[in-house]
Amino acid sequence: MGEQKEVILTQEGYDKLEEELNYLKTEKRTEIAERIKVARGFGDLSENAEYDEAKTAQSENEEQIAELETKLRLAKIIDAKDIDTKTIQIGNSVKLHDEEFDEDIEYTIVGSTEVNLAENKISNESPIGKALIGRKKGETVDVEAPEGVIKFKILAIKK
Repeated sequence: MGEQKEVILTQEGYDKLEEELNYLKTEKRTEIAERIKVARGFGDLSENAEYDEAKTAQSENEEQIAELETKLRLAKIIDAKDIDTKTIQIGNSVKLHDEEFDEDIEYTIVGSTEVNLAENKISNESPIGKALIGRKKGETVDVEAPEGVIKFKILAIKK
């Protein structure tokens, strides 16, 4: 396997991954084992679709567990007290003014595993995230987007 890179998480993101891992290792494993047991009772395993599906689900669940365990092992948790509002960094919420559309928008910069566009949580590795990291309030940032350059003025940086 290639070099594994650090997974940057907030405490909330870390806790969510731990919760999901716990669920996969307990409830989900038990549920799948039960499905395999029931499917075995159907007789001939060579033509048993329920058995095949349950074994596939088991394999996928174990892959997810391994992936989460790796993410948690590589996790670097951002300490809320290390987050300041002088320059933009992971963990900050940023209020921007989109100059082209003349509207304000707010993003929270998170590590790539915590991205949630519905909640305006964008990755530090996304084009906007990359352009914002390290910048200060009052600056104007050019973001290279597929549809051209977008100009954002940084209005506020919050924890």
